[in-house]
Amino acid sequence: MKKIVLTANTSWYLYNFRLGLIKELIKQKNKIFIVAPKDNFSTKLKDLGCTFFSIKVDNKGSNPIKDLSFFYCLRKIYKKINPDIILHYTIKPVIYGSFASQKLSIPHINNITGLGTVFIDPNWITFFVKILYKKALIRSSYVFFQNKDDYKLFIKNKLISKSIPVSIIPGTGIDLDKFKLSKYPKSSTLNFLFIGRILKDKGFFEFVEVAKRIKNLGFKVDFKILGYLNVKNKTAITESEINHFQKKGYINYLGSSDNVIPFISDASCVVLPSYREGLPKSLLEAASIGRPIIATDVTGCRDIVFNGKNGFLCKPRNIKDLYQKIMEFISLSYQERKKLGENGREIMKKNFDEKKVIKKIINHINQIF
Repeated sequence: MKKIVLTANTSWYLYNFRLGLIKELIKQKNKIFIVAPKDNFSTKLKDLGCTFFSIKVDNKGSNPIKDLSFFYCLRKIYKKINPDIILHYTIKPVIYGSFASQKLSIPHINNITGLGTVFIDPNWITFFVKILYKKALIRSSYVFFQNKDDYKLFIKNKLISKSIPVSIIPGTGIDLDKFKLSKYPKSSTLNFLFIGRILKDKGFFEFVEVAKRIKNLGFKVDFKILGYLNVKNKTAITESEINHFQKKGYINYLGSSDNVIPFISDASCVVLPSYREGLPKSLLEAASIGRPIIATDVTGCRDIVFNGKNGFLCKPRNIKDLYQKIMEFISLSYQERKKLGENGREIMKKNFDEKKVIKKIINHINQIF
């Protein structure tokens, strides 16, 4: 029995994005420890049989004192558990968790799940974060990237040594048995669905503006938004902003849900005009259920959407291009839309099967021992 730690900036992340891996590790008789802030999903992780350690992470800020405190807390917890290996997810756990692991000489695997706001609009903080990544990854046992663009960026900026073993894996993969192909809707009203944390960086304002323009033309369309409000992020959209656009009739806010399947099944198309992604799970879920996708031609999205095959790619931060791609989708026949969705399902089966991703991760864990 191995003692394996998974560390992330929220329990929500580990439950929603790494549940399949956690279940498989438990099935293989490993002792699993979770290190993350306490939230509504912490209990669900404990119910699986995980031992939970609560820790505070300043996800929103760049306060060095708070980050140093985070490092010391991680080191204290890791020393207490004395694990065989640690898996780090999300930005601050990767950086400061690596420093803590290095101090204790504990093997650790780092997962570059996305680079966040600081790499969307580079500034002095971006320069500082690059230095931290370079020092943090220097003794990694293994590093997983979720897309080729992030890997190339790290190599180009010399943030990771070529001697460190690396793999590019399709994010978390997708549970094809859970997210099954569903019948494409025949409603006379086209339903465009935005799923995700409601942030400016997700292309929220572009989505709303396009919704406004197309609705003013009199088309039978609905633009819906499903996701969490007021998240800890500098670009978070407020409840008052959502209410304003909803009262104007541009969008329909659906709230948040732990079960996205019925919402995706009801959609004609899933739209994500994001500025940058790791590998968006919402798009994997949409494609697996058989829904066409319109997304920006950026890191992460372009790994899932193949222009004209399972959806359309548009230019980032470009209202005009997003508008044109949605209008192009509206002009398609029912059979053409349905075919895009079916193509997406086949792409998921071929390249993103969760079982294959989990097997690859566990194989690399076993190679370390």
